[in-house]
Amino acid sequence: MGCSPPHFSAIVFILSVLKAYALDSYIAAVYEHSVILSEETNLPVSPEDALVLMNKNMDVLEIAIKAAAQQGAHIIVTPEDGIYGWVFTRETIYPYLEDIPDPRVNWIPCTDPERFGPAPVQKRLSCMARSNSIYVVANIGDKKPCKSSDPKCPKDGRYQYNTDVVFDSEGKLVARYHKYNLFVTETYFNYPEPEYVTFNTSFGNFGVFTCADILFHDPAVVLASKLQVDTVLFPTAWGNTLPLLSAIQFHSAWAMGMRVNFLSANTRNSSVDMTGSGIYEPNGPIAYHYNTETENGHLLIAQLNSRPHLSPTYPPAVNWSSYATSIKHFSPSDQDFTGVVYYDLFTFMELTKIEGNHTICQKNLCCHLSYRMAEKREDEAYVLGAFDGLHIVEGEYYLQICTLLKCKSTDLKTCGQPVATAQTRFEAFSLSGTFGTSYVFPEVLLSGVQLAPGEFQKLSDGRLVSQNGTSKPVLTVALFGRWYERDPPHPQQASP
Repeated sequence: MGCSPPHFSAIVFILSVLKAYALDSYIAAVYEHSVILSEETNLPVSPEDALVLMNKNMDVLEIAIKAAAQQGAHIIVTPEDGIYGWVFTRETIYPYLEDIPDPRVNWIPCTDPERFGPAPVQKRLSCMARSNSIYVVANIGDKKPCKSSDPKCPKDGRYQYNTDVVFDSEGKLVARYHKYNLFVTETYFNYPEPEYVTFNTSFGNFGVFTCADILFHDPAVVLASKLQVDTVLFPTAWGNTLPLLSAIQFHSAWAMGMRVNFLSANTRNSSVDMTGSGIYEPNGPIAYHYNTETENGHLLIAQLNSRPHLSPTYPPAVNWSSYATSIKHFSPSDQDFTGVVYYDLFTFMELTKIEGNHTICQKNLCCHLSYRMAEKREDEAYVLGAFDGLHIVEGEYYLQICTLLKCKSTDLKTCGQPVATAQTRFEAFSLSGTFGTSYVFPEVLLSGVQLAPGEFQKLSDGRLVSQNGTSKPVLTVALFGRWYERDPPHPQQASP
């Protein structure tokens, strides 16, 4: 009679225990927070005054965290800048920063708050997680001293990082992520070395990154595609940019394109057009919130599959150029014109009839559209557009985009400008493109800046097609491609 070696038996037992405790689904929460901002000043406040402001924001977050826990949520994501805002210089943000240690130190700030120096914010977040038995994801600032011998050390002798932290249901710090792709206004923070932060739970494997990170390869694509996390945690302070980059529109599209769960918590601030949070899965949105009417916060809660890759409904991989490269071009237009979408010069053609088949090209990208409108209105104009090039404003990244979009008015010079309402429904559409990249994100946005769950599908040959027409008039249908290999170097790698 044979027997297993003792160490093998132990491994089998451990795996059996872990499997027994693994959850097939979990309840996720995100909170869109109307941040209480600091006053704009050139002089730093005291640490005590900084903590007063942060506690005001944490008072609000604590109410949301308790409410989520009472509804059974296992994890909650709160926004980027949600504890102190963004009205700072490098000097004035310093009193708001704490030293955040590597999570491998095995630390529960709630029970041992002074272990790494003063950490009142980490202590309070840890206690929120511990007292409510919920994972808490928050965004705060990290400070790290550096020596003059370090050639990249700032003149003030410290690094300052935009940082996400995750505390488990016992209050232990289990993840720390330093934002790698800073927005152009974040001059008070430093670029870190790239980090790929993941952590395991009984309800799946999680990764975390922040706001502008979603537009770049590192760390976003590495986490979702190479490390294959089940869920991405995404604190953000996202200013909506119609027609292609509103928060709910792009974040939902990214989740579908990367085939991953995605928990996005945005801030709410009308002065900078910030709103739009959501709970998304590989097949589309489960719950989302977009509010321009009030400054109120909003809590979203929904159930998700813990391991979507193992689900029978997990969508297949897509060859985004397969269909478009296999067909003859539809009738080209002799009325092509150019228009600007978020600083990028698109090639457009107007859709002049109630239905049709059209192709438009720019450089190496050709976009094919078949469509049928419910009616052709004289007071609205729609175009088919293509862009193949480097976006160079507020970040540099290479795009390939095919889009059907509504113009702001019947004046074609307004095509590409932001517009939030429409009157034209589409009974059918099919959009595809000859993409040079395999990273393409499918977007459908309806009048009132609303998503269209269940009203379209992405086919394995790269077509984005409607199901049974649209329930509301269409603002935008788009295939948003990112050609990462053509991006310029990251500032951290480009600097000496």
